[in-house]
Amino acid sequence: MSEYVIVTGASRGLGLAICRDLLDSGVSVVALARTYSPELHSLSDAYPDCCHFIEADLADLDALPALCKSIVKRFGRPYGLVNNAAVGHDGVLATMPNGEIDNLMRLNVQSPMLLSKYLLRSMLLNRRGRIINISSIIAKTGFNGLSVYAASKAALEGFSKSLAREVGKAGITVNCVAPGYMQTDMTGDLQGEKLASIKRRSPLGRLASVEDAAAMVSFLLSDKGSAITGTVMTVDAGSTA
Repeated sequence: MSEYVIVTGASRGLGLAICRDLLDSGVSVVALARTYSPELHSLSDAYPDCCHFIEADLADLDALPALCKSIVKRFGRPYGLVNNAAVGHDGVLATMPNGEIDNLMRLNVQSPMLLSKYLLRSMLLNRRGRIINISSIIAKTGFNGLSVYAASKAALEGFSKSLAREVGKAGITVNCVAPGYMQTDMTGDLQGEKLASIKRRSPLGRLASVEDAAAMVSFLLSDKGSAITGTVMTVDAGSTA
């Protein structure tokens, strides 16, 4: 396959929107997710030669080296990696089960690090590539009941900044996109006054959409984003301004 981008958590929400935006722009995609959702299936049907699904549990860290090896063997060296897959357990730290903390940190932090590690090797051989890690405004603003989630996203931002310095001379950029509150399955409980309050904080009077965030990802993956690395691009309709 020609130059392609790997997108994790691609079956729904932002991941699905990223895949759609890339495919509409003529970029081939390898979509990783635990389930082959009807929406992703439809996207694959619309782009049969450019959209390829691989079932993967990215929280299974021991399986990641073989997964990355199989992707490179099947499709060739990747141009880009979008680490979007994440889980957002909420709850106060004092009562959060240790298993939930471990699962969140494995999927939100360790998995993106390891995927970057193994796929970066191909990019180094090409001396060209893009890594984009999906963060959140929560990494900087904090939010009641999301302390562990916030820590995971802050870790991802620190990782991205340092990795950008490691690989920049090889023509590889590393950035984060930090969306604000969006209408996705992860934020599906935001309704009524809580949702209205968030919208009021935005100078635009609305939430950012998954399409807004996906467009930023596509820009950073493009040649137009070649001079941007080691930064966090916030897409939140101005709510943190």
